[in-house]
Amino acid sequence: MADCELYENPLSGNCYKVRLVMSQLAMPLRRVAIDTNAGGTRTPEFLALNPNGKVPVLRLEDGTVLTESNAILWYLASGSALLPTVRLDQARVLEWLFFEQYSHEPYIATLRNWIAYAGKAEEKAAEIESARPRGYAALGIMERRLEGHPFLVGDRYSIADIALYAYTHVAEEGEYDLAGFPAVRAWIGRVAEQPGHSKITE
Repeated sequence: MADCELYENPLSGNCYKVRLVMSQLAMPLRRVAIDTNAGGTRTPEFLALNPNGKVPVLRLEDGTVLTESNAILWYLASGSALLPTVRLDQARVLEWLFFEQYSHEPYIATLRNWIAYAGKAEEKAAEIESARPRGYAALGIMERRLEGHPFLVGDRYSIADIALYAYTHVAEEGEYDLAGFPAVRAWIGRVAEQPGHSKITE
């Protein structure tokens, strides 16, 4: 059986999420690097995979294509210990997945990209100043949850943690100071200790 193929930008946290869950579930994977800065997601070949023109894209063994990082996480984790079986806990996981995409990633990930990789810190200075408080607000919500819990849902490690960890653990690349978030920093350490963990740079 052929391995799954992940079309990715290796530096992307959204792509890293998929690699991390597959590493922790010991799923074989073939990685296909896409140069997103050079229009790699706008070629006819890529748009045939994902008309939305974004990574990650996961092609399954049978050729089926999945897009959207958190949908991919849900699919891969189904039936594993990384996704709760209790309906309410599944809904809690979805709460965090939606939170990550709408209240966290637009501010934590975007600033990381502009500052550390796209060289747009000066060009986007006004947008960065506007976005940073909302990024800190998202970190504050995580801090309050993690002050009394080891993980985000049901006190067990799940794809909710993977989804939020991807960009939170590199938030300092976007010049976020995590010193004021001790529970978040402790949680980052716990996630990094999970079996099968791999680094974003691997």
